[in-house]
Amino acid sequence: MAFQTLIRTSWLVLLLSGCVAAQSEISMRPATGGLGALTHPYQAGSVPAMRLENSSRLASLVRAGNLYLSAQDVVALAIENNIDVEIQRYGPLLAKEVLLRARSGGALRSVGLGLAAGPQSVSLTGVSVNSSGGLGLSAGNGVSSGGGIVTQLGPPLLNLDPTFTGIVDFGHSTTPQSNTVLTGNTALVFSTHVYEAQYSQNWDFGLSATLTYLSQYNKVNSQFFSLNPYTSGFLDLKVTQNLLQGFGRAVNDRNIRVQKNNIKVSDLQFKLQVITTVAAALNLYWDLVSFDEDARARRREVATANQLLEDNKKLVNAGTAAPIEITRAEAQLYTSQQDQVTAETNLLQQEMVLKNALTRNGVAEAGLMNVHIVPLDKIEIPARDEIRPLEDLIQEALSKRVEMDQARINLQSNEMNLVGIKNSLKPTLQAFGELTNNGLAGELTALGALQPGVGYLSGGEGNLLAEILRRNYPSYSAGLSLTIPLRNRAAQGDYATSLLELRQNQLNLRKNVNQIRVDVQNAVVGLQQARARYEAAARSRVLQEQTLAGDEKRYNLGATVSFQVVQDQRDLATAQSAEVQSMANYTHAQIALDQALGKTLEVNHIETEEALRGRVSRASMLPADLPKPALPKEDRP
Repeated sequence: MAFQTLIRTSWLVLLLSGCVAAQSEISMRPATGGLGALTHPYQAGSVPAMRLENSSRLASLVRAGNLYLSAQDVVALAIENNIDVEIQRYGPLLAKEVLLRARSGGALRSVGLGLAAGPQSVSLTGVSVNSSGGLGLSAGNGVSSGGGIVTQLGPPLLNLDPTFTGIVDFGHSTTPQSNTVLTGNTALVFSTHVYEAQYSQNWDFGLSATLTYLSQYNKVNSQFFSLNPYTSGFLDLKVTQNLLQGFGRAVNDRNIRVQKNNIKVSDLQFKLQVITTVAAALNLYWDLVSFDEDARARRREVATANQLLEDNKKLVNAGTAAPIEITRAEAQLYTSQQDQVTAETNLLQQEMVLKNALTRNGVAEAGLMNVHIVPLDKIEIPARDEIRPLEDLIQEALSKRVEMDQARINLQSNEMNLVGIKNSLKPTLQAFGELTNNGLAGELTALGALQPGVGYLSGGEGNLLAEILRRNYPSYSAGLSLTIPLRNRAAQGDYATSLLELRQNQLNLRKNVNQIRVDVQNAVVGLQQARARYEAAARSRVLQEQTLAGDEKRYNLGATVSFQVVQDQRDLATAQSAEVQSMANYTHAQIALDQALGKTLEVNHIETEEALRGRVSRASMLPADLPKPALPKEDRP
């Protein structure tokens, strides 16, 4: 009977605790199996599988051995396929799982990876270093590169997950007796069956409660007992409330609120990774465009040098020019060919870097090694730059920069943690109370039948429970427990240290504000300088073209030597290369300004939700005259 009562009590307590757990996380970790909510707290959570395949967009852009890319396609492919972005997609998921741990009263874990810098071009020629700067933010428990348990300061956190304990104990003992008058035997044989069920729960305002039911069946071989066998038991409720240290929700659920902030920080970290990766991919693309233009210019240079060599050979054969003119033309041709090889090498290497940034398997992707990238966009420099007043740009940057949002949220987390750390300065004062209902029942012995009042105890498990519920034999206790640390140096040191760290982080936030002002000013100056450099380079290229055209006419009329034409060709090639580099620098300066203002996502029409899913809804717009894409193997006739 006692065992059946224990089983019924155990199932009831388990059902209550299982339902409590299911209410908060059932949508996140669905229960399976016939027992449903009862088995749900003990199931392992599902983890999304790694996505190693590229998006279908990549295959749709490959036509006849070429990968046709626009700037918008580069942005979409970077969001869908870049490994750094995919790694950061796990950040919000990790933060949510740590929140699940915090809701149970556990210490926070430091999860996630730091920001990954984007890839760089194969050559720094023509590449402008990003002037937006890096903000060294260190406020709060944001995303970090560690994976361990964060040290918990302040009062110990309460376990907010209810627990159930069930105990079944069977015992048998035989004890020799020196006084047979008391036991009636030379050896006392004692058999016991103990059944215990206990339910414990803590609340975030500092209350702890434990409900315990115990039933103990006893049987002895002595005739001097009034009840034998007999069952004793009790139902006990013990409650403890923290009144100073550990009191209040602000102290006991601080980790929950901090982790909710950390989820926001993780979301912002992902957003910042997208910004960094997209800016790097665009820089790679525009460098590829400039390398492609430079390679075209070098091909024209080689063609011009070839034409000059052929013309000089004809003039020498006709006797109107000295043989040294052939040597000079050949030297120019070989120099031009070296320039072309360098330009073609830069172009091919840049293709590899860009393909690696836009795919999950890099250049190991099937068939991608021999695919050449054909950029569809050309670098276009607007007639003039629309730059608003500097103070307006700075205010926009302060409101839109992701790093500033992270710093503000982490400072809030610092202040939340400080409440708990300050609470540890207080003494420990607990109020406790305990209420116990006792019971006793068993079979009357001959001795018990002779004693008045013992018959009331006669009965089985039902009589025991009735006595407990009627509270026939209650016990009470209540009191206070006060613990005063006489020096309390650890708590004082922790609080002072945390407060000083908070002051440092507040000053660091001010430093970041100042740095953003510098970032914006440098970005504006960089854009102005890039425009000035482009305009000078474009004017120089036009003048070199005019100079070459004039000297070629004079050379054809015999008014100058071929050396001057060769020199003009070299100067024109240098001017064309400088113009291409200045155009690339202008694109980098514009991208850096967008980053400094926090407008990268807005300018490139990127939705954060799409980036988080890894699927960009915007379709690729390819020219209609391109070859048709290859059909998948299963669709081929």
